[in-house]
Amino acid sequence: MKVLIAEDDPKILRGLADVLEREGYTCTLAPDGEAAIAAYEAAPPDFVLLDIMMPKVNGYDVCRRIRARDPELPIIFLSAKSEEIDRVIGLELGADDYINKPFGIHELIARIRAVSRRCLRRRPSPEPQGFLIGGLQVIADELRALRGQEVIELSLREVQLLRLFADNVGVVLDRDRIFSTCWGIDHYPNSRTIDQHVAKLRKKIEADPRDPQIIRTVHGVGYRYEG
Repeated sequence: MKVLIAEDDPKILRGLADVLEREGYTCTLAPDGEAAIAAYEAAPPDFVLLDIMMPKVNGYDVCRRIRARDPELPIIFLSAKSEEIDRVIGLELGADDYINKPFGIHELIARIRAVSRRCLRRRPSPEPQGFLIGGLQVIADELRALRGQEVIELSLREVQLLRLFADNVGVVLDRDRIFSTCWGIDHYPNSRTIDQHVAKLRKKIEADPRDPQIIRTVHGVGYRYEG
């Protein structure tokens, strides 16, 4: 899923990208409004994180330009402004949400996941979005899994990992294959990154993460789901 992030503070811009890439998103970065419009026109994203006070073209005008071409594209405004009138303007222009700076990472991720669910539901797909793995019913377009009445919140990356294992029952997946499938060929393989994500996922889905029964470690190679 592609995200366009428009933010003129380079530290915030890179920090947002780092958070979203860890969650499984592909990010396009724009340091000003003019670059954001150019990036949108070159490759329309699935949703947009848009700062308001940017040089060259402000966020309100970027939103107007995007809305003229795509009334449905999810847009979240990011702004240090907190006055009610600014929030009203943003929402009247067609923004789906509005987050004031400074914001917490957990709040940001929760808002992003809510927007992601909307994006995933909009995507036409000839295949069912849900699948089963290890007693879990994974609802991909809701970024959730069900175990009986228990609801487990998942990141986009975690859904990608679970789908890869579910599609390869009994197959030992080495780290290169996991990385190329779930991170993409543009990322440099890093065993520690994969191990950290698997460990985090196990805490959510395994009855005992210290003795995993769904995603098993194959020492020296990678991981396997035995079905």
